Amino acid sequence: MDEVKIVVAHSERATLRVGDVFLKVDADQARVDVEVGAMALAPVPTPEVLWRKPPVLAIAAVPGTALGRLGEPSTASPAVWAAVGAAIRKLHDAPLPPWPGRRLEELAADLDSECEWLVTNGVLPAGLVTRNRQVAEAALRPWTAVFTHGDLQISHVFVDGDEITGIIDWSEAGRGDALFDLATLTLGHEEHLGDVLAGYGTDVDLDVIRAWWSLRSLLAVRWLVEHGFDPTAPGCEVDVLRSRL
Repeated sequence: MDEVKIVVAHSERATLRVGDVFLKVDADQARVDVEVGAMALAPVPTPEVLWRKPPVLAIAAVPGTALGRLGEPSTASPAVWAAVGAAIRKLHDAPLPPWPGRRLEELAADLDSECEWLVTNGVLPAGLVTRNRQVAEAALRPWTAVFTHGDLQISHVFVDGDEITGIIDWSEAGRGDALFDLATLTLGHEEHLGDVLAGYGTDVDLDVIRAWWSLRSLLAVRWLVEHGFDPTAPGCEVDVLRSRL
């Protein structure tokens, strides 16, 4: 029997690996519906869905290794990062998925709430939160919706040599801001933004990318703390916030 490995486990969901199969257990079946639907529509490499029996989704492992990890240097070449940028552009140029994404008003309200919580509970210094809240304002503007992955962390992109072998974890996919995906991918890896944009092939507003780095980090801290992760680890969310000072 293959060894069972716990990939991630918290109160919302758990992912187990058994050999070359990932078993994702999620109490929110709407989130699983989005994941399965997005993988079927996305014009980029995605994992194969093997079977689904709620609350479990079984998908095949993709070959290769993750592009990198937050808080660790990436060993991928500039050419690989550019190839990822080209793949993201292909996704963003695809027809919109039939379900909506997050609304701007909802995002702004969540940001206000999280900033208040961070300061009130003494999780982060008020000056650090205030400065990043100011930077984040640039992201809170109308955007032209595209097909976004929604959680395009560097660890969700797999490569083998110069080839992209798969993009995983599509449960947050939907209609959204293209620059959010680009910012999420390069969070904590700002030195690779130029390579990604070279592959993406169009000019973007760098101030908005920086704004999304701050906004995503501010929104993530409480969730990470409450689910047993450490946003203060070197190179992670709190360091990203500090880099804006």
